[in-house]
Amino acid sequence: MPLYEIETDGHIMIGWADSVEAARGLSKEHYPEDEILRVSKRPRDLWVISKRLLGLETDDSLPCDIARECLSQAAGDKVQAIQLYAEKMGVELQEAQKAIETNMSLGW
Repeated sequence: MPLYEIETDGHIMIGWADSVEAARGLSKEHYPEDEILRVSKRPRDLWVISKRLLGLETDDSLPCDIARECLSQAAGDKVQAIQLYAEKMGVELQEAQKAIETNMSLGW
């Protein structure tokens, strides 16, 4: 079954569907109030989030480990985890937000 990217005015969804129409149906099922802007069939069977493009590329997994530790300390409170990460890593809040949200999307 192909993987589709469905962009609406409020969300970007990635899901498997048999056709473009079925992908649109998934969007309408889960977010009926959203207007569909684009539906694209992905060229591969997986969705990739590039750590390099997010500015998280390092030689080791230290930022991911620290982001996960901050999420754990904050009991999943994203705002608190962002602040903790910014303090521990000495980075701006925007960079900390990217690190925390990336780890949240990876199923922290």
